[in-house]
Amino acid sequence: MEFKLYVLGTASALPVKQRFPSAYVLSVRGRLFLIDCGEGCQMRMRRMGISILKIDTILISHIHGDHIFGFFGLITTMGMLGRRAPLHVYAPRAFSSVLKFVLSFFGEGLKFPVEMHVVKTAAPECILESKSVEVLAFPLKHRIETYGYIIREKEPLYNVHKDLIERHGLTLREIGLLKQGVSVTREDGSVLDASVFAYKPYIPRSFAYCSDTAPFPELSGWVKGVSLMFHESTYASDMKDLAVATYHSTAKDAAECASGAGVGKLLLGHYSSRYLSLEPFINEAKAIFENTVLASDGDVVEVPLVTRKVSF
Repeated sequence: MEFKLYVLGTASALPVKQRFPSAYVLSVRGRLFLIDCGEGCQMRMRRMGISILKIDTILISHIHGDHIFGFFGLITTMGMLGRRAPLHVYAPRAFSSVLKFVLSFFGEGLKFPVEMHVVKTAAPECILESKSVEVLAFPLKHRIETYGYIIREKEPLYNVHKDLIERHGLTLREIGLLKQGVSVTREDGSVLDASVFAYKPYIPRSFAYCSDTAPFPELSGWVKGVSLMFHESTYASDMKDLAVATYHSTAKDAAECASGAGVGKLLLGHYSSRYLSLEPFINEAKAIFENTVLASDGDVVEVPLVTRKVSF
């Protein structure tokens, strides 16, 4: 069951030679979510072997150009490739005007609908769910309306210990209840304790996307315990004043959020073009949160499946 993040672009406002603007693809059990779509995102997808037609959901954080300019070419390519399936776009209301413009000038001949879903929330809120995955949106602190996203697996059903099924002659009804975590009382008064007879087969994985944002106290609570968190680090602390003025974060800010949230791993990105070396970012972040890595264009970051130990 795959849970992988494909890094398409890690630049901020100005792309540089080795970094495209913001764009990421998260693959969850074969379903592909495109998170922001900066200029050049479809080029990077082709280079990384990601099927453009398999993107069914796009999550837009905000409508600054470095996060949306790739959308124009992307849907045109989808049309040329013969797409028929609906494309779902979740974004702040301001993106509606952008979408209307794109479709009015470049939408002729598209054989698929583009369905806009307006994101508007003051705290984490589920905006999309399937049988196994759910997506939450939450507000960030930037110069314009901006949202972050959490994509996470749902809690799995319990597995029932196979040895105990035969040993206690469990019926299909009893197995069904135990798989839901419900203890069963038999006619003879004995109790089949769900905590003894059943177990969760794995720990659900999760990914939080936090870009663009100034630090604010609620964020660490909102992303608490996620497996992997991407947090923008446009600047290192030597440019803290500029970060404050532009409502961005430093690598130190990102690491403090990760530490407070107790996340599994912190991924830094959205670097300012002012920096030729990214060493200041990783040094100051690791001093606060050790499990920090720098995102680079073309990286693939996998969140492994952690199975629970079976004991009874």
